[in-house]
Amino acid sequence: MSLDPEAIAAAAADLLEAEATRRQIGLLSQRHPGITLDDAYAIQSAQMARKLAAGRRIIGWKIGLTSKAMQDALGIDTPDSGVLYDDMAFADGATVPAGRFIQPRIEAEIAFIMKAPLEGKATRDQVLAATEAVAPAIEILDTRILRADPETGQPRQVFDTVADNAANAGIVLGPQRHAPDSVDLRWVGAIVKRDAEVVATGLGAAVQDDPVTGMIWLSRRMSRYGQRIEPGQVVLSGSFLAPVECPPGSEIRADYGRFGSASVNFA
Repeated sequence: MSLDPEAIAAAAADLLEAEATRRQIGLLSQRHPGITLDDAYAIQSAQMARKLAAGRRIIGWKIGLTSKAMQDALGIDTPDSGVLYDDMAFADGATVPAGRFIQPRIEAEIAFIMKAPLEGKATRDQVLAATEAVAPAIEILDTRILRADPETGQPRQVFDTVADNAANAGIVLGPQRHAPDSVDLRWVGAIVKRDAEVVATGLGAAVQDDPVTGMIWLSRRMSRYGQRIEPGQVVLSGSFLAPVECPPGSEIRADYGRFGSASVNFA
């Protein structure tokens, strides 16, 4: 890592303040030009420690930047990950209160609901064996860091996104559950409508050719930081479509056909 503990703690505090006040901060990649991915995950972990101390509970994890298009756009060759907390869970069909988020967007994903721990160099068979069910899901994205610097136009880098908990803000699980080996997840697709208009479509294959691949990656990444996926946790395996903007009044429905559906509204 290139950042000292004081810089990591300060960045974590700034991000938590931005979340609380709904006011974005500037790019950490500009503040710290030498920032590394290890630094970014350390900032994420510092926020985790403070959230847990404040009474929050971890309910799972999210995998992001799984598509080749998104990786090429950021000049990286690896996904990223973030933490799901209990206050991020919204019921299917719920309405997100006005002002809850800064600039909410959504993505359609396949969620893995775990029945056994997963850690280290897991294989595809081990991922499936540890999974109780897969389900349709919507991830709500938000960013506590500016998407681009207003003066230079420099966009966020992966370090900013990772430090900002991989831009995670919420999760909506559809009610349907499927055995993980009962469906070819590569062919699970979704039609996403905003206000009854189709705005995005995609297939599970966009997630590294198979959403299970992301689970393998996450298990290995977490072991590097002394973490593991626990029983009962939910993992969002990565979006297979571009983020959809959700201005106030948006009504979102993700239709997965026979796989199920999930919906959420924004006041």
